[in-house]
Amino acid sequence: MFKALRFYGWPLLAGLLLAMLIIQRYPQWVGLPSHDVYLKQAPQYGVAQEGPVSYADAVTNAAPAVVNLYTTKMVSRSTSPMFDDPVFRRFFGDNLPKQRRMESSLGSAVIMSPEGYLLTNNHVTAGADQIVVALKDGRETVARLVGSDPETDLAVLKIDLKDLPTMTLGRSEQIKTGDVTLAIGNPFGVGQTVTMGIISATGRNQLGLNTYEDFIQTDAAINPGNSGGALVDAHGNLIGINTAIFSKSGGSQGIGFAIPVKLALDVMKAIIEHGQVIRGWLGIEVQPLTQELAESFGLQGRAGILVAGIYRGGPAQLAGLQPGDLIMRIGNEEAMDGRRSMNQVARAKPGEKIVVEVLRNGETLELTAEIGVRPPQEAKQQEE
Repeated sequence: MFKALRFYGWPLLAGLLLAMLIIQRYPQWVGLPSHDVYLKQAPQYGVAQEGPVSYADAVTNAAPAVVNLYTTKMVSRSTSPMFDDPVFRRFFGDNLPKQRRMESSLGSAVIMSPEGYLLTNNHVTAGADQIVVALKDGRETVARLVGSDPETDLAVLKIDLKDLPTMTLGRSEQIKTGDVTLAIGNPFGVGQTVTMGIISATGRNQLGLNTYEDFIQTDAAINPGNSGGALVDAHGNLIGINTAIFSKSGGSQGIGFAIPVKLALDVMKAIIEHGQVIRGWLGIEVQPLTQELAESFGLQGRAGILVAGIYRGGPAQLAGLQPGDLIMRIGNEEAMDGRRSMNQVARAKPGEKIVVEVLRNGETLELTAEIGVRPPQEAKQQEE
């Protein structure tokens, strides 16, 4: 028996280890769910395509992967406007007769992979009881919500259909102002529509739309219903997810915003793998160092961001940071811009230790903070 074990033991152990590696890499082979998402990347283009007389090929490549969304939700309303009167509510409270009715809204989404993962906007799907997906080839199905990220206004959906057309990914980090761009979506519910423009600007932020903003600005017409649709380049490759318009009338005025595909992919992969986006967090509110504040600190010409508030029990408070501290450096990067520094923290892994250099009462301090997990917006603790 001992000889047999010694003879067969090593091959059995090697086989067992090999099987475990295969199961870990290819879980779908044994019926386990896989988190792999197969994405189609566009090739590098040597010379930009300038001024073609038609973008029909680009639309032919991209349009089948853009779908229309129809979301429905049930809402409760008073049976009569009279019941909304404060006098009635004083005597009857909230125990007034109500009726439930269905509200529907329109949007768009992009099929990202043959497994049926779709990207759209969080504001399109938020609160929806049912999400119906209509493909360009006429097929319809109900989608399930995999997860959403309100802080970037992105959501991931999943549908179960075969032979799905998928979007080819462009490289949003290589786009330039002036590049031709096409917006594909379902404006006003009229059906799939393509509009053309150029990239008006990149890296737009501080618009007050999302917590994390890095928008592509375009003058391609984007209207209600385009949200969640595709912004593609002149070759039909995805460079952004259409998100918002700047308009006083509610219609297109040539200022639309899209989330770059690079950011959208990072969010999508995190949602598929973890069900949510896990971000690093210090638990501070910051404000820029204005010229007047810099003079009061005696720091003319130097960069920094001011700690305006600390969240109780957060990593920053535990590390010893205080309101009024001037952050000069986070890790190896100078704190030149509050948004950039907070994005740097968000990219760090929870549990990672980071050195924060601050100026307090004219004295430079180095404090070590352990990065925490950024809580949902509604779950944040009150600022001190």
